[in-house]
Amino acid sequence: MRGSSRAAVIAGSTALEAALASGADRARLGDELLAVADLVDGNATLRRALGDPSREAAEKQSLAEQLLTGKVSAESLVVVKTLVGQRWATERDLADTVEQLGVEAILAGAEQQGHMDRVEDELFRFDRIVAGSPELRDRLTNRQGDAEAKAGVVSQLLEGRTAPETVRLARQAVLAPRGRKLDRTLERYLALAAKRREQLTAVVTAATDLDDAQRDRLSRALQSIYGRAVLLQVAVDPAVLGGIRVRVGDEVVDGTIVRRLDEARRHIAG
Repeated sequence: MRGSSRAAVIAGSTALEAALASGADRARLGDELLAVADLVDGNATLRRALGDPSREAAEKQSLAEQLLTGKVSAESLVVVKTLVGQRWATERDLADTVEQLGVEAILAGAEQQGHMDRVEDELFRFDRIVAGSPELRDRLTNRQGDAEAKAGVVSQLLEGRTAPETVRLARQAVLAPRGRKLDRTLERYLALAAKRREQLTAVVTAATDLDDAQRDRLSRALQSIYGRAVLLQVAVDPAVLGGIRVRVGDEVVDGTIVRRLDEARRHIAG
C-alpha cells in the first residue's frame, strides 16, 4: 500500500483495538466487518463513494452511518467510520483493510478464548487438505460454483471438528476470495494471526513428520536467527525424499535431497 493508505490502516487498527478493549463481542465485530467488506466489494458505486479521496471525510462518514446504523453494532460503526474518513490511495485498499480488521477481530476472539494456536493449526491443515485434493480444490474454487454448496463442503469438513473461528475464516476464504487464490487467502489469514501473536510462522516441508525433539531444535534455531518466537507449521510431502524445506515469509531454505539432486544434475549438464 502507498503512503496515504498505510496511514489509514494504522488509524483503522487503532480504532479496532479500542473496540476490542471496550469489551465488544469479538465474533460479532468480525462478522460485521467482513459483511461490510463484502458490501463494499459488491457495489462499485458505493466503493467509489467511500474511497474517493476528493470527498470530505465527514461526507463519507455520514454515508456510512446512513447505510449501517441499526444494521451493525456501535463498535463496528465506529471502526467503519474511522476507515472511510481516511484518505486511501485506491478503493481496493479500503475494502482490503475492512476485511483485514474483520479477520483480526475474529482472531482476537480466538485469542480471548485461549485457542489461537488451535485456529492457526486448523487453518494450516485445511489449506493442506485442499491442496492435496484436486477435486476438492476445484469444488471450492470454481468461480461458477454454487456458494451454498461450497459452504456445505466447508461445514462438512470442519464443523464439529474445529474451533468456530476456524470454520468462520475458512468460509470467508472460500466464499469471498476477492480475486485471490484460496491458498494465498489462507496464508494471509495465518500471517495476521502470527502478527497478532508477535511471532513468525515457518512452513516446514519434510518427507516425514517431525518428532517433538526435532520440532523443538528447529524452532530454537529459527528463533535465534530471527530474534522472535517462531511457530512451526509442518507439511509432510514424501516427494522431498529427505531433508527439509523451510519458508519464513519470502525467505526459503531448501535442504531437501530433491534440491541437491537437481543441483547435481545441473552441474553434470554443464
